[in-house]
This record gives sequence, structure tokens and C-alpha cells, in this order.
Amino acid sequence: MKSQIIRTAALAHIRDRRLIQTRSVGKTAFYMAGGKIDPGETTEQALHREIREELDVGLVPGTVEFLDVFEAQAFGHSVGTALHMSCYRAEMDGEPRPTSEIAEIRYFTSAEYEAMDEVAPGSLKVFRRLVSMDLID
Repeated sequence: MKSQIIRTAALAHIRDRRLIQTRSVGKTAFYMAGGKIDPGETTEQALHREIREELDVGLVPGTVEFLDVFEAQAFGHSVGTALHMSCYRAEMDGEPRPTSEIAEIRYFTSAEYEAMDEVAPGSLKVFRRLVSMDLID
């Protein structure tokens, strides 16, 4: 059986030492804001498009900064489906609000996220990295 890789671009937006996470309509877990990279898109182009689609905001020019690539088991997918997430930090040009595909937006400390019943392995890696950088609690 061939393993599958899901390539995504994600936003690590921090407010008051908390990291933004989104919960999609019909899902119970919170994930990084962002989504799949379309054919022909760069990771940064996908990031801009996905954040506009999910949070109804743009990213402030000059604030988009590559954080790292995080790899993990893709949450909610069959075993062997890998997540390859290109993660960026950036400021938003407005107040994020859920669009039709997003049920809820919430900011978490690492401890608050880890205490959830379900956590996405990719998000957990980002939380841990940002804690190690002393950017979030």
C-alpha cells in the first residue's frame, strides 16, 4: 500500500501568547488555520488563499515569515497518511472570523490545547516549537 502525503500551508498566528486554531464545520478537533496546497501554487500563495477563505482576512505584507516544515500523521486520516505542513508566522490585516467552512476560531496556550479530547499531531508539534521559542505559554 502506497503512503499518501497531504501537503498544506498553515498560519501560526499568536495573540496574547496564545496560538490560533480553527475547527471545521462537522469536525470536533481544532487544527492549524490553513489548508492544502493546490497544483501550481507555492506554499506562501496557498497560505494567503487559505487564510482568506477560512478567516476572511488577509496577511499583512512584510510580516509573513517562514517558521518550519512540520511532519506528522495526518489527523483524521488512515494510518500512513502523512502531513507535510509548511508553517508561517504572520500578522492579519483584520479581525479573523469564521467563514462557511469554519465553525469556530479559538486561541490556545499549549496546556489548553493539550487538554482537549482530540488534538492534531501537526498542531501539537507547532505548539511545542513555539513554547520552546518562548512565544506562547
